[in-house]
Amino acid sequence: MPVYWIARAKIIDQESYKKYADKAGGIVESFGGKFLTRGGNFKIMEGTDNFTRFVVAEFPNMDLAEECFNSEAYKNAAKNRRNGSGEVEIIFVESN
Repeated sequence: MPVYWIARAKIIDQESYKKYADKAGGIVESFGGKFLTRGGNFKIMEGTDNFTRFVVAEFPNMDLAEECFNSEAYKNAAKNRRNGSGEVEIIFVESN
């Protein structure tokens, strides 16, 4: 069953966050993930405007999404945003 990796981000330091984004894309794809959107135009219809970057990737199943997120490669890339360069929320949602 397909799983969607949904991330909401507030970028504080563009340069450091870009180092994360540049690495994370290839890592996600190496685990079978396919980006449906990565940034782009958005409109908040309800809720706060805290987050200004939205990413959705589709994975074949929950196991691959979790394997990607927990991989050493992803953890190393994420250090570039977990250093205070961005605030991020990530959730995985199964398709119906």
